[in-house]
Amino acid sequence: MLSLFIVSGLGVLAMIAEIFKFKKYVFPIVLGGLIGALVSIYMEWQHPASYPLFDNMIVFDRLALAFSGVILITAFFWFIFANDYFEEESNVVDHTALVLFALTGALMLTAYRNMTTLFLGIEIMSIPLYVLAASKKRYLASNEAGFKYLIMGSFASGFLLFGIALIYGATGSFDSEEIRQYLANSKGSVPSFFIAGVVMMLVAMCFKVSAAPFHFWAPDVYQGSPTVITALMSTIVKTAAFIAIIKLFMIGFGAMSGVWAGVLAVIIALSLIIANFSAAVQSNVKRMLAYSSISHTAFMLMVVLANVRTNASVSAILYYSLAYSLGSIAAFTVLYNVSRKGDESIDSFNGLAKRNPLLAACMAVAMLSLAGIPITSGFFAKYFVFTTMIGTSYKWLLILAVITSAVGVYYYFKLIIAMYFKTSETNEPVFFETSNKVVVVLTTLITLVIGFLPDLITGLFAY
Repeated sequence: MLSLFIVSGLGVLAMIAEIFKFKKYVFPIVLGGLIGALVSIYMEWQHPASYPLFDNMIVFDRLALAFSGVILITAFFWFIFANDYFEEESNVVDHTALVLFALTGALMLTAYRNMTTLFLGIEIMSIPLYVLAASKKRYLASNEAGFKYLIMGSFASGFLLFGIALIYGATGSFDSEEIRQYLANSKGSVPSFFIAGVVMMLVAMCFKVSAAPFHFWAPDVYQGSPTVITALMSTIVKTAAFIAIIKLFMIGFGAMSGVWAGVLAVIIALSLIIANFSAAVQSNVKRMLAYSSISHTAFMLMVVLANVRTNASVSAILYYSLAYSLGSIAAFTVLYNVSRKGDESIDSFNGLAKRNPLLAACMAVAMLSLAGIPITSGFFAKYFVFTTMIGTSYKWLLILAVITSAVGVYYYFKLIIAMYFKTSETNEPVFFETSNKVVVVLTTLITLVIGFLPDLITGLFAY
């Protein structure tokens, strides 16, 4: 509860920093505030209770606290990695405020209980990102990315709002608990427009996590946006959207799984096939990571499809979110430093092991984790997802996931081969700041530690 107030307060503080002439102190204040928000989550976790706010529209239970913790940890690493982005005097206040308000929307999505709060959370998170995607003003691709994201995001918001309206028309309530109770009392007999509303909301949420076939915006937006904003979209936004999906479909619409499960299974299958085979032919690393994120979306959606409301399911998605976010932050940090001259191709990584051994080693660990190779957290992330799916009737999806993961190993290893077995045209060392070095080393170490000791996370976040 307090973490939401702290982050939103930091956003307001950043807005007035220009007026009161303390904008050069905004960045350290934000880092301190994020640490304070994490401490508040820890304190609330030690004394578990459900905190209903605003007439039960937001409820901070342990599920919300756990996902808020993952988001804030990722945000802390992201701010350190993105410190260059906040160095331009004329834009530091604007950029900081926009990122913090996007983070506020993400935290709202972890704790919403009302469809109104769901919509507000998504819009508060999304609107700043439309601006941030286009924040590289003199770069045509960035303007294009922001425009595409705005148009497609608005279209998806329309679907979400229409779906909410149909569900309200059937149930007379926006409260997810009352909707769940309505479904329990109806015993499967619901109006056809209620089913249409559920499907429309599924389509909208699948857009937000860039699941196929609603993924077409992602590669272009990821490639055109500034690298630091791409990292933000790939981690914090995706984690927040997934907790929203879990609360919506596993809790609110869980009793209607027969309606949406088949549609979701097709979406997962398409995401696995399209994402992995498309990523395998990419030469641009950002586009490859965009398709990679779609593949990981499919894995996380498997937990929703399993619809098993147990501690294991929640732990699986929490662990996957953390493992994926850490691997992605490390990968984008390395990419940011390697591509300072504008070359984001795989060839730009040729010979990196000789030009900067630390960067190459950390990037290799990130790629191994994203590929799901043992000794990294990515392996157990996929393992926990498989364990939630094994008792369902969708075992064919597990087989498809294993086959397409083999394709994933191919394109992740293309980068590793380029770094260690190909020769660079230049022997110029790759420069990267101490702050970025700290981020890469810490995320790599955490990836390995929770890969060796997964119980540190699954036990801590047991719900």
